[in-house]
Amino acid sequence: MAAGERLFVKVTRDSLPQVKDKYPFLYLERGRLEIDDSSIKWIDCDNNVVPLPVATLNALLLGPGTTITHDAVKTATAANCSVCWVGEDSLLFYAAGFLPTADTRNLKQQIELAADPEKSVEVAKRMFARRFPNAQLDGKSLKEMMGMEGHRVRALYKEKAEKYQVGWKGRKFVPGKFETSDITNRILTSSNAALYGILCSGVHSMGYSPHIGFIHSGSPLPFIYDLADLYKEHLCIDLAFMLTRDLAGRYNKQKVAAAFRERVIKMDFLARLADDINEVLGVKRARSSRK
Repeated sequence: MAAGERLFVKVTRDSLPQVKDKYPFLYLERGRLEIDDSSIKWIDCDNNVVPLPVATLNALLLGPGTTITHDAVKTATAANCSVCWVGEDSLLFYAAGFLPTADTRNLKQQIELAADPEKSVEVAKRMFARRFPNAQLDGKSLKEMMGMEGHRVRALYKEKAEKYQVGWKGRKFVPGKFETSDITNRILTSSNAALYGILCSGVHSMGYSPHIGFIHSGSPLPFIYDLADLYKEHLCIDLAFMLTRDLAGRYNKQKVAAAFRERVIKMDFLARLADDINEVLGVKRARSSRK
């Protein structure tokens, strides 16, 4: 895959963020993290050695082919740099390490907003307002707004099916039976999973919790599902119907992943995520660094 088609650039001494940048996260793949004196060094698959400024990072995202020593984990956590294990380009999220010394200001604010019924509904309204810019949401209950969203998504599926001249019998997802779905539903499922992966990594790196939502509840990652609905129309739904037409009935994992990456890169998704989260939560400025 060409460098321009990847979400993240190769880590070198020249591409590392400077101390002044307050970088939210660094993605690494196919290499090893070790200790060099009291700092962490990255040894890539070509044996290039790059010292990492973990004190200036919120999180290390470890992709395929990475290993990390026990001492490297200790050093990262001592610098308040969390560690997440992800798929290639962070398109899947597997696990995260939590820091005993992490800054909890963003998490505390998220909990306070979610615990206050009025403030929680206001956050939900800001999320729905992104999808219904001309709708009058004042006085609407959460249940009513969720009903509006259901109608919008069903209409959107129909609109995209007509636009791309694709047959559509409805959204169907059966856990563990991916292969039995039609091609459009398979693309929707895989692109949704990729979107959740990026969002999990971003939310963790900013010190928020994926488990405290404002619209969704009773699911493993309600805040992730809340945020994902802001981007699904372009990154998942339109993509699924366009690719269904272009793939001519043959699901191709590599082409789906490449097309998803291209859209994420084009909209500069990683750069805008922090601003979007703070906007819907009503936060004036990001607290993107742990101190």
